Amino acid sequence: MTIRPLPLFAAGLFALLLAGCNPNYNWRDYASPDAPYRVMFPAKPASFTREIDLDGMRVAMTMTAAEVDGATFAVGTGVAPDAARAQAALAAMRTALARNIGAGTAASPDAGSGADIDVRGMRKDMPVRLVGHFATQGTRFYQVVVIGPVDGVPAEQLEQFFTSFSPR
Repeated sequence: MTIRPLPLFAAGLFALLLAGCNPNYNWRDYASPDAPYRVMFPAKPASFTREIDLDGMRVAMTMTAAEVDGATFAVGTGVAPDAARAQAALAAMRTALARNIGAGTAASPDAGSGADIDVRGMRKDMPVRLVGHFATQGTRFYQVVVIGPVDGVPAEQLEQFFTSFSPR
């Protein structure tokens, strides 16, 4: 059997092109075992739960996050006592996240009831960008955020993460 060099070369070229795609982003489907949502993370995520205070409402919030190239991709979720307080939690989360990096809480131009944000600030003396989507479903509230270097997360990676989020 004779090996033809052209198909072998083409296969090698194809492998190099695939490797040229950002190898740091290893997207994987994640279905939360604790809350009703699915999302694609760019690396293997880890989860933790802790008590937080959202404008006087103490709730257990579970964060699941993965980090790639200094950017953190995270989904946080909790349950409020009622739907109205879940909705109020969205504003409290937006404000707290923006305050943590010294940014304003300007909503994106197409802000709906979730009022997504895209703000810049500082973290550990480095300029950062925080992009967030906030939503409720009944008494459950969600924050879907990416925080990292100002120009460090390509737009297509942001889109992949945010469009993959789906409450079940």
